[in-house]
Amino acid sequence: MAVRVTTAAERLRFRRALTLLAMTMLLPGSAQLVAGSRRVGLLAVRCAMALFALLLLLGVVGWLDRGLVLGLATDTRVLQAVRILLMALTVGWVLLLLDAWRLGRPPTLPRRPRLALAGVSTVLVAVVSSLLLFSAHVVAVQRDFILSVFGTGAAAEAVDGRYTVLLLGGDSGPTRWGVRPDSITLASIDADTGRTVLFGLPRNMADVPFPDGTPMAERFPDGFDCEGCYLNSVYTYAISHPKLFPGDQDPGLTATRQAVEAITGLPVNYYAMVNLKGFTRLVDAVGGVTIKVTEPVAIGGGASDVAGTIDPGRQHLDGFETLWFARSRAFDDDYSRMARQKCVMNAMLHQLSPRQVLLNVQEIADASKELLSTDIPGSELDRFVDLALKARNEPISTVSFVPPMIATEDPDYDLIRTKVDDALAKAEGVKPSGGSGGGGKPKNGSANSSGDLAAAC
Repeated sequence: MAVRVTTAAERLRFRRALTLLAMTMLLPGSAQLVAGSRRVGLLAVRCAMALFALLLLLGVVGWLDRGLVLGLATDTRVLQAVRILLMALTVGWVLLLLDAWRLGRPPTLPRRPRLALAGVSTVLVAVVSSLLLFSAHVVAVQRDFILSVFGTGAAAEAVDGRYTVLLLGGDSGPTRWGVRPDSITLASIDADTGRTVLFGLPRNMADVPFPDGTPMAERFPDGFDCEGCYLNSVYTYAISHPKLFPGDQDPGLTATRQAVEAITGLPVNYYAMVNLKGFTRLVDAVGGVTIKVTEPVAIGGGASDVAGTIDPGRQHLDGFETLWFARSRAFDDDYSRMARQKCVMNAMLHQLSPRQVLLNVQEIADASKELLSTDIPGSELDRFVDLALKARNEPISTVSFVPPMIATEDPDYDLIRTKVDDALAKAEGVKPSGGSGGGGKPKNGSANSSGDLAAAC
């Protein structure tokens, strides 16, 4: 509907009113400088210019040193200050827009221009308040996520230029969460480049060793050789014998961590426990993942009937399908499942887009709080975010200690540690020692042994 203005004076007043609103949108306070309180306008303009200069400075600093900006973006004190600033900015900008509408002298306009001016003002107020309050909400969600998930302990130092993170995956339940991990992977991450090597440890690995001097080594000097005792039951055994770990709030995690260190010869800096059932919500929140399926994968199996299959081909999977792709073994075995889990990790690393994260920030945060438990300190989050961004541009190597390389019922742990050393040397561009010998390449999918996981998946 066209706005009809009857006289030249009315047209001039209408244009002036719209101009004042536009000026406030472009530079808050400028309308007050030319038509209202110069004191208020000068204060608002100075604040706006200061914020613009700060954003420009952050942009330049981020271009020169991304880590510094990431540090600010993951500092809970800074996030709280930013949230308060955004809320204050919302109130101030809205008040300036309302004052600019007042300065346009709407009572002097005919009915239609007056209504049009009110409509434009309402839209501008809605746009400004929505954008700023949404931004404040995003900041609050991020702060709450950091406080809820990440630890508060001291930061660990990189060893030989690498961080090592133990990744444990299992299903939640009244007695299962973290008790008997179904997935055990050790991630070794270059502290400078983010280049990552994933070591897959079968859950049915027998005669697991422990470091000298630990309670489990004293109880099992010849390895974890009790009846039905495998790597994934170390957790259960430790929490069932808490007297071996006086004062330890999570003896199962401690024992598993020590076992992995003895198996691989690598000190573990941090751990991350992943609840596979919570994984469903996270994948749905980011819009699903695209994965190359090489053979039919059962949906169901185990304690339930097979309800369907995920067909071979390049498939876009939702959370439910991705969970079964990662955990199913009805048509194959644990070793094939290990390979598929690595492909899911690769897909999440490379396909998670900033746009999806921004649009679904609340759902992603809620799912992640259900999904993840870790002792990585919040103070180190910026470092690991930076490494994850770098890792997207680096090939991920993977080595899984499965047959025929390793006989899980009688593992050659010396060979495993040699393979670990060789894989890390290769990732660093150093020629392996040549003494690895023995065993062949793991079967059940090249994702279990690959110099480039993305190519294998």
